[in-house]
Amino acid sequence: VQLVESGGGLVQAGGSLRLSCVASGFTFSNTAMGWYRQAPGKQRELVATISFGGGNIHYADSVKGRFTISRDNALNTMYLQMNSLKPEGTAIYTCIAFMAENYWGQGTQVTVSS
Repeated sequence: VQLVESGGGLVQAGGSLRLSCVASGFTFSNTAMGWYRQAPGKQRELVATISFGGGNIHYADSVKGRFTISRDNALNTMYLQMNSLKPEGTAIYTCIAFMAENYWGQGTQVTVSS
């Protein structure tokens, strides 16, 4: 199993980024997925989850209305569109595959400057 995130970077407050998570080594289209983030000195936070078919989506209250999770099962890829970014969104964002044993990517750094 491999999960590879990309798309992080430095952005000004109010800006946007789109993260991608490319999956391999398992049946992506049968697997619920999600995004976590962990800011320096803070607990890890579940940002968003998406069911295997994409029809069931949940967001943390802190990102509702600004972030959009999606997936393309044909490309084995999950996305996180992040708009109206805030400085408190600075964190390492990691994708997760929810299976009997959960699998994690290595994470991508997002830095939001004020």
